[in-house]
This record gives sequence, structure tokens and C-alpha cells, in this order.
Amino acid sequence: MKLNTNSNTYILVYSSVLVVIVAFLLAAVYQSLKPAQDTNVALDKKKQILCSLNIRDIDNEEAEKKYKEMVTADEIMDESGKVLNPGTAGGEDAGFKLDGSDYKAGRLALFVCNVDGSTKYVIPVYGMGLWGGISGYIAINEDKETIYGVYFNHEGETAGLGAEIKDNRQWQEQFRGKKLFSSANNSQVALSVVKKVEDQTTQVDAVTGATLTSNGVTDMLHEGLGKYIKFLKDK
Repeated sequence: MKLNTNSNTYILVYSSVLVVIVAFLLAAVYQSLKPAQDTNVALDKKKQILCSLNIRDIDNEEAEKKYKEMVTADEIMDESGKVLNPGTAGGEDAGFKLDGSDYKAGRLALFVCNVDGSTKYVIPVYGMGLWGGISGYIAINEDKETIYGVYFNHEGETAGLGAEIKDNRQWQEQFRGKKLFSSANNSQVALSVVKKVEDQTTQVDAVTGATLTSNGVTDMLHEGLGKYIKFLKDK
């Protein structure tokens, strides 16, 4: 029996089979590439954490080495400061696996690091910029009140404006040495990004032309670091 290749039935069956084959091939390609993609995502995260510790411009191999050397634990805690999982040296099995959804649910990651014999705490924060999500890692000295370094990232801020929170290293370096809390109020996070700096101890100049993104960074710092108040106040 000769098939009628011009019939509607033939066209529908042919199209359906073709869709199934293409979907199968795409799924197979995705599965084969996923391990490499996961590795790259994890490496990028490690580099961001290292950037907050003022370690930048290193290759992938050195980044892996430095991360394993410097991160002594990737703890998981709740907002009461209770440690839910102490993490591990090298920091890949506990807090490292958390993301923004865990953060919203109150499962907080804390990276305990050793930098030249001094303890540093790296806290991940999440927020919203002008065009999408923003995030960052805030490295704090052992006193739990002074910034050691920061790194910020974004999903889609405007190049030359809001994107400067990621691209402008000089802007990020303004945070070094700033205090989390003001002398007037030691119970709430005061660290802020403002148009006009009036308190040199807790304020950083806003990104020029990116008011909404700068405000987003401030909100992210206040809300994000605020979740760690119990830990930060436990000396």
C-alpha cells in the first residue's frame, strides 16, 4: 500500500515523530553537558567568594586550590544563629549548595575562611536591581562588624550604569573597612549605598546614574545581613 504523503494524517504523524526525535536528542545533549555546566557554575561561585576575600585575577586551577585552602567550613544556620550543618573544609557539601530559595526559607549559608591566619566570614546576600536579581558575597572580619571585602553580581543591569556594581572593582573596594553598624544604633545594619555620604564609617557612594540599582544594593544589605544579626551579635 502506497502512503499518501500529501494527506493530513501523514503530515501529522511525520511531524509528531520528528518532534519526539528532536526532543530526545536535545534531552540527551542536555544530560551529557550538564556535569560540565554544573562544574562551571560551581567554579564561578567559588571565584565570587574569593573575590569578596580580595583574591581576584586568578585562573581556574588556582581558584580551586585557593578555595579549598581558605574555606574551612560552609555552615548552614538559621536566623536564630543555630548551626544546622557545620559544613566541611573545602566548603562544597553544605552551605555551598544553598541558593536564593534556601535564603528566603531561612536556611542561611556562612563560609568560614582563613586568610593569613585570620578568620573571615563570608555571607551571601540576594536582592533586586532595576532589571532583575542582584546578589553578592560580603566578607566580614573576625570582629563581625567590619567589612573585609565584597563582590556583587547581577542578572541584567544596564552596562555602564547598574552593571557597575559587578564591573567596577574600584566601587566595590569602597566597602573595605566600612562598619556594619552605626554607633547610634548597634542593633540594625547601617551599611548603605547613598548619593551623598554623610557617615564615612557606614556609607558608600552610589553608582552614578544608577539610583534604583544602588537602592537595591542597600535593601539587599539591610535585609540579607539582617538575617544574620543573631550570629553577628554573638561575640
